Amino acid sequence: MASLSSDIFYDILRRLDGPTLASAACACAAFCSISKEERLWENVCSSMWPSTNREDVKSLISSIGGFRKFYADCFPLIVNKEVAEYHWNKYLEYPEEWTEAEYYGDMEEFESISPSDFVSIVDIRYKDKSICSKVLSGIPNANGFNGWFYNCPFRIDLLTYATGDDDNEGEVTLSVADGLPPISSMEKERKDGKLWKELRDGIRLSWIVVNKKIKQAANLASWSPLGGQRHWPTDKDFVIRFGSVLPAKDILPCQVVECILIMKFRVVHTEGEGVQTTLKLTELSMQLEDMEGAHVNGRNSLLILKEALSCHRSKNYSEVLESCHLYSKVQSELKEEKMRNESRLDRLCILSGIAAFISFCYYIL
Repeated sequence: MASLSSDIFYDILRRLDGPTLASAACACAAFCSISKEERLWENVCSSMWPSTNREDVKSLISSIGGFRKFYADCFPLIVNKEVAEYHWNKYLEYPEEWTEAEYYGDMEEFESISPSDFVSIVDIRYKDKSICSKVLSGIPNANGFNGWFYNCPFRIDLLTYATGDDDNEGEVTLSVADGLPPISSMEKERKDGKLWKELRDGIRLSWIVVNKKIKQAANLASWSPLGGQRHWPTDKDFVIRFGSVLPAKDILPCQVVECILIMKFRVVHTEGEGVQTTLKLTELSMQLEDMEGAHVNGRNSLLILKEALSCHRSKNYSEVLESCHLYSKVQSELKEEKMRNESRLDRLCILSGIAAFISFCYYIL
């Protein structure tokens, strides 16, 4: 090893992916020294997130600490196991127990957050091939409409508002040439689900949010789909859901929220004369929902996004799934408890009505 030049070491390391490069840096002092080269990590980021090839994104990454830090922040996915078991009766008591200041958090902290501080860097892959890269600076319509954004449900429709280079604009499609299986008709697909299975297993999403002011970044997507639905709302639509569980401590009573990333594809062509099976990306959006399934408003969403950039992350994908499944379990228990309480209340109202009617009849007679 000592007889080899550093150029050979560099040539070896530049061919590695991120996790392997990080492991190699722990092997010896020479590898550790060379692995600190920003150019190596720029190549790694460029390979994993093609959107980082843009000059404006390169400048942004350099301003928040460089490509090595960017990869360390965005490659591990968000894990949140601090999902407490809340009960419906606690939600009923929330208006009296939480003051406005407690609900919205520190007002001075909120005033320091601007929608223009956030940048979304989004990449979609299908079977390890990049099919879409988008970059969105700021949050659409967040600074207008006399505070409309702060009080209404938070939502980002990326396909509508994304800005990018000419080669990134236009329709995003998938076809047989990209690896999709050919289908002759939707009737056959409805029976065997081959196209749906290939799409769900092959699609990957990365949605990185960067805060320029605090110089932090995190990947809010789950990389692989967490779920989906075939033929919704029409027989030609496929909806795929990604996301993560974000902390909302001292921001919302439920303490945690779900970041939901929706991707919708529509079948625009089936196999025919000279035409390949083709899917078109018709929706790519982000929204935040609390434990009850209610949309979080823009004001609280900015606070939650800021907190999410510094929360715990893991390279172990099974931990990410466990975190999301735990959230879904607690959310289901909360809904069941809510239904039981509402059922009891309905029965009490019915019994009260019957008792009042009997009392009225007894009084009349």
